[in-house]
Amino acid sequence: MRNTAMNPVQRGKLAIAAAAIGVGLLSVTGCGFVNAQQTTHQYSASDGIKADLGPLQLRNMLIVSTGEKEPGRVIGAVFNQSSSDATLSVSGANGSQTEIPVKANSETYLNDSADAAILSTAGVIPGGLVPVTIRSGSDSATINVPVVDGTLPEYAKYLPSTPSPTATPTSTATTSEAPAAGH
Repeated sequence: MRNTAMNPVQRGKLAIAAAAIGVGLLSVTGCGFVNAQQTTHQYSASDGIKADLGPLQLRNMLIVSTGEKEPGRVIGAVFNQSSSDATLSVSGANGSQTEIPVKANSETYLNDSADAAILSTAGVIPGGLVPVTIRSGSDSATINVPVVDGTLPEYAKYLPSTPSPTATPTSTATTSEAPAAGH
């Protein structure tokens, strides 16, 4: 009969392997112990921001524009939790302003609306935050709204159209060429 007992070298290797596996398991499972759970922190999981103004809840709000002094379209969603119709006024840079009607107990999606909410000027270059004042009834607040441009394809369709320059008639001079000699 053969003796299957481990010799001291084999027992040492097995102990080292077991310790390495134990340390590996502790490092993998200990992550939640030291790091805060992300589900306990509220944040906007989009490019836009969220804000509450009385019965109005603004979600994923941002401005799409090609430049600081160019028109900017406000997009996002506005939810009205009250039983009365409301109007949300958005006042931006240089006196630019737009109004958004929101029916009672409903929502208005600004990116689906045929009546786009356009500010006459974005106020900052795309990539920045612009302070805007939001008002509804007697409630008002100032929030910092991100400005994006059409670099990302999902925002390109929301760029406000700029009026095309008026074409001016131009006169074109025509010259008549004499036929070349020998033809």
